[in-house]
Amino acid sequence: MAAEQEIADFEQSRRPARNPSGPVPDAVLEFRTLGPLEVRLDGRSLPLGGPRQRAVLSVLLLSPNRVVSFDSLIEKVWDGRPPSTARTQVAICIAALRKAFRAAGCERETIVTAPPGYMLGLSGHTLDSLRFEQLVHRSAGWAAESRHAEAEGALREALSLWRGPALGGVYAQFVESEATRLDEQRLLAVEQHMALRLQLGEHHALLGELRVLVSTNPLRDRLRFYLMLAQYRSGRRAEALNTFREGTRHSIEEIGLELSVELQMLHDSILRDELPRPAVPGFPTAPAKPDQPPASRMPEEDPLFTGHERERSVMDDVLLTAAARGGAPIAYLTGSPGIGKSSLAVHWARRSADRFPDGLLFADLRNGTPAVLHGFLRQLGATGPLPSDVEETARLYRTRLEGKRVLVLLDHATSYAQVRPLLPGGGGSCALITGRASLDELLQAHSALVLRIGPLSPGESRQLLSGVLRDRRAEESPEATGRLGELCGHMPLALRAAAAKLLTKQHWHVGDLVRRLEKSADCLDELSIGEDSLRARLDDSVAELQPEAACAYQRLSGLDGGEFTVPQAASVLSTGPADAEDLIEILVDAQLLEPVGRSPWGEMSYRWQELIRLHAVHSRAAAPRAADLVF
Repeated sequence: MAAEQEIADFEQSRRPARNPSGPVPDAVLEFRTLGPLEVRLDGRSLPLGGPRQRAVLSVLLLSPNRVVSFDSLIEKVWDGRPPSTARTQVAICIAALRKAFRAAGCERETIVTAPPGYMLGLSGHTLDSLRFEQLVHRSAGWAAESRHAEAEGALREALSLWRGPALGGVYAQFVESEATRLDEQRLLAVEQHMALRLQLGEHHALLGELRVLVSTNPLRDRLRFYLMLAQYRSGRRAEALNTFREGTRHSIEEIGLELSVELQMLHDSILRDELPRPAVPGFPTAPAKPDQPPASRMPEEDPLFTGHERERSVMDDVLLTAAARGGAPIAYLTGSPGIGKSSLAVHWARRSADRFPDGLLFADLRNGTPAVLHGFLRQLGATGPLPSDVEETARLYRTRLEGKRVLVLLDHATSYAQVRPLLPGGGGSCALITGRASLDELLQAHSALVLRIGPLSPGESRQLLSGVLRDRRAEESPEATGRLGELCGHMPLALRAAAAKLLTKQHWHVGDLVRRLEKSADCLDELSIGEDSLRARLDDSVAELQPEAACAYQRLSGLDGGEFTVPQAASVLSTGPADAEDLIEILVDAQLLEPVGRSPWGEMSYRWQELIRLHAVHSRAAAPRAADLVF
């Protein structure tokens, strides 16, 4: 494509000379859209170029971590009237933005070419609008649990991110509509914040703020309600009645309508001086049901989550699109123990929460299907006795979901029979499942999206280590940090264990831990901290295998090198190729081996992840008799 070639040529011709000392690795950029468009690094603003360049960046920031096509960029930047050179101009704008980010110290590409367009990846960076959404959602969850102080604090932090009208300084028609949408979200958050503060008894302190808000937004009945309530509770009954009269005049003059029934009822109660002290409207205040199991509450997102951008983009494209069309899409995230399946699922669920306005349901399936179903029904509002029969309970569950858009996250699935009763029936709800088992029925019965989660990239491993350490050690020794990532197999659980060990040894450099791991007879022992270690998870996985498969797991670890073929495995297992292949495939389904492909002469090849192979080696050493069974 001509435009793509122009990108490459432009970047090559204008690439700055490298600083001899090198750029700061993986600089964290702050993208700010809740006010004038700005990108900051270490407290200073980066140059973003002219109006066209700022418009291109705005389009990408409005769809972070998602591919934006060339056509969509052109349509929005030129308001549907593009010049003949539009593709070339977009390419040059992208190249200039990349150059600015590189000059700031970003070694990895922040804006990636992803046919049919581009994607701005936020891994390792921040975006204020996403942070705002996360805090608002967190506040709603805490308010629903009557944790009003925490909910108020989250909203206060969310509103502090605003610096003025959204996307200020960017002039395009699409920006006006998006800025209006974002400002409406801000006002809803403001209303929620006022409600929480009233619930906390701050009616005196709120009088001035509410007067200003009502003056600038005279037609927002909820703000007027809160002002009247604050005035009445502060002993200013006459002022509250006058606030109602002013609202009536504004509403009739502006839109020809009386005030809302809610406001009229409040006015009548104040007039009679009979206003009880009700729960403030605007957010759920009922405490969580006492019989609702903890498993039905979504875990907090890992603040250091990183990586898996491809999987997140695929989930966005497939799941959100299908749900928006009224389908009931299902995704199954699978992969080896410690690879980060659950963290990815929770991260995506939290980030996509606004697309499922009727709520998020979470269950750890190790708690049993009937208990989970009952917990879900309580969370969906069911009262009274619930059926004991699983199928009857599942029918009631799906009836409760009718007409709702809910995201159901099922963690640690072990079989299709376990998840089938918990799948939503349709209508825009979505199921996200994690596990290690091979759930073929999900594909057959539901055409589920199956994503095998792999290790992190070297850059993502370095970023995770830096985030946990919170110091300069990972950046000071880039070669040692890269080697540590390799020794950890770029597996998040092992990387966190390595970082935790460095945190307890502040006098160690990264190279000190690398040398210990390289000399150790058992790296897994060095990388196992606490009960939820990689070794423990691998022990659990092997314990779930049939004895013949567990024996094959141990004996195959004796093969030289990381890869092997079926004939080589058959020789080690002392069995025929067909039986050897069946045992290997059991280990593949358990996420303990990875298929590589076929050799030129048709032999299937498989490989170990190094830490899993080490676990198998030590398992064999610990149980030599079991490993030497004859098949």
